[in-house]
This record gives sequence, C-alpha cells and structure tokens, in this order.
Amino acid sequence: MIPFEISEVIELHELGDDRGLLTVLEQNDSIPFEIKRVFYIYKTLPEIRRGFHAHYKTRQALVCVSGKCKVFLDNATRKKDVLLDSPTKVLILEPNDWHEMYDFSSDCVLLVLASQLYDPQDYIRDYDKFLEVYGK
Repeated sequence: MIPFEISEVIELHELGDDRGLLTVLEQNDSIPFEIKRVFYIYKTLPEIRRGFHAHYKTRQALVCVSGKCKVFLDNATRKKDVLLDSPTKVLILEPNDWHEMYDFSSDCVLLVLASQLYDPQDYIRDYDKFLEVYGK
C-alpha cells in the first residue's frame, strides 16, 4: 500500500469587521484536494462515538463550524487525539487514518468535505482489516 501523508490541522484565516466574521474553504487551496462530497454531523450526544473506519482512497477535511468535538486518529504507527473547537481549524484526514469522533458538545456541527463520492467499498470498518492493510 502506498504510504499517505500524516494527518494535519490547518489554521484558516479569519476575515471580519464589526459586521461579523468569515472563513473561506477552497478546494486545492485551503483544502488540499478536489471536493466531491459534503456532509455534516450534528445533534450527536456527548457519550456517542462515531466513525470507526478508515478509507482506501478518500481524503477528508473536518471543520467544527459550531461547538466542539474530539477526533481520535490511528494510522497504525501513531495514535493521537485532536480537539476541534474553532471554525478556523481544519483537520485533514488521509485514507489511512482510522478515525473516531467523540465528546461532542450539544451545539456541535461537524462539517466534512470529502475527496470522493460515497462508495461503501472504500470503507475499512474492521480494525483488524485496517491493520492488515496499513500496518507494518
């Protein structure tokens, strides 16, 4: 399997004045891929964990446009937790990032931008299979 880059958090520029704030997301610029699908997760209870998968091809960008949540990442060589608590923070997930979102605030809206259209065959939902594909 081709190694992917390590996931990273990108800080976006915030524009604004006394009328309010604006943050821009652009494909192949602030988002380092072509955006083919957009969805958002909301009204998730704090004790619920979501995700539990990796991908073969899909890259994703996660932005907490309201509230906050945490994302657990595992790429078979490192594990880390990332706090998304600002609409100016974007977490770029590579296909080899097993990810779980958790600790959602009651006002959390998590926006997800994806590089591929939905394809159930692109998902690795079994952790042992994930380790088989991406582990050493």
